[in-house]
Amino acid sequence: MNGLAGKTAVVTGAGSGIGRASAHRFAAEGANVVVADIDVENGRETAARIENAGGNATFVKVDVSDLESVRRMVSVAVDTYGSLDVAHNNAGILTDFVETTGIAEEQWDRIVDVNMKGIWACMKAELPVMKRQGHGAIVNTASMSGLVGMPGLSSYSASKHGVVGLTKSVALEYADAGIRVNAIAPGPTKTNIQSSMLGDSGGASVLDPIRRVVSAIRFLLRQWRADFDTSAMRDVPMDRIADPEEMAGVVAFLCSSDASYVTGHTIPVDGGQAAD
Repeated sequence: MNGLAGKTAVVTGAGSGIGRASAHRFAAEGANVVVADIDVENGRETAARIENAGGNATFVKVDVSDLESVRRMVSVAVDTYGSLDVAHNNAGILTDFVETTGIAEEQWDRIVDVNMKGIWACMKAELPVMKRQGHGAIVNTASMSGLVGMPGLSSYSASKHGVVGLTKSVALEYADAGIRVNAIAPGPTKTNIQSSMLGDSGGASVLDPIRRVVSAIRFLLRQWRADFDTSAMRDVPMDRIADPEEMAGVVAFLCSSDASYVTGHTIPVDGGQAAD
């Protein structure tokens, strides 16, 4: 794809899901990739897969809610490859379904710290480097939950609405500096996003998937009894769940020179949900 060969790309949350697919796509297009994730094992696996396929990749552990950690990530990119040309700020977490009044303060703080502050921290570290270079492209991962309300996911939806607004504001601030800033809003996608993947001091538990399913069932039962509005959870018109690679293709396009006149937009990649 135009303009990505030989460039340096940073991808956060690259240990799995959309981030892993994005890292692989950048590498396939000829970019040097900094694979960043708080999950060391999966992050290193992504980097190893890229290198085994003939690409260039470097793993760096990062906690996107920690600005100094993010600054170290950017320094690794510049020190290793000499530039920072594109960034996919993708790391995020998803909480269990719970009514707004049932959200614990620490849960609210954690999801905002990772999903919204994390995007801000990444751009705060990336933008000065790109401005000195006179060019750069950033794609943030928002969500369809950042475009519509989602009952039971108010903290997640609020954090992703924040990503959409942040993307617009930063795009306007840097439009004349040769830096483009956009976002994608994925619809249902085959990923393993979960709160324990990012910073839960207890680590992942084999019971976590079961707990999340039980939590979702309980919430949906409460919805049924309370006659909540579930219109935002309607079916996907294309009648399937997306593969992470389909998100990565849009990310790669937005970072390429083919999208040289696109900035400040959040692109729904949702199988038609936003059009329904």
